[in-house]
Amino acid sequence: MQGLPPIIGVQARVLILGSFPSAASLAARQYYAHPQNQFWRILGAVLGRPLQEMDYHARVAAAQDAGIAIWGVFASCSRAGSLDAAIRDAEPNPFADLKKCPQGRTALAPALRRVGFNGRMAARRIKEIEVLGYEVSVLPSTSPANAGMRFEEKLERWREFLAG
Repeated sequence: MQGLPPIIGVQARVLILGSFPSAASLAARQYYAHPQNQFWRILGAVLGRPLQEMDYHARVAAAQDAGIAIWGVFASCSRAGSLDAAIRDAEPNPFADLKKCPQGRTALAPALRRVGFNGRMAARRIKEIEVLGYEVSVLPSTSPANAGMRFEEKLERWREFLAG
């Protein structure tokens, strides 16, 4: 399976890295498309915008306006279903391109300073991001599979990270 392209612009200050898009996200060609995923609800609460009620393009625009980029840790993988635990044969995305693109092109995100990992599976690639000089944080997963933490707790952790 192939992942989704990054939602990133030159003004991005913060990057949220998930592991790999769910089956619902791949089918819709949209990050965090599963209706039970709390990503857009949490981001909307932090930004003070009703992102969950907006169409996808408006959500993306609101995130970009706030200096937030979205991408997956893996460019491709094999996986049955949508659980991170089922990811096999994963190939990481080219994180070095965030600072310097190949063939002399402009970096994908020259203003980027901080990276938040949406869950523990994504954070398995934390060393690759730290080596690039970014401030990193592991955030509670917004996945419906992470039902062990209350929404309010997740929101507080995400709010702290995005405010920093």
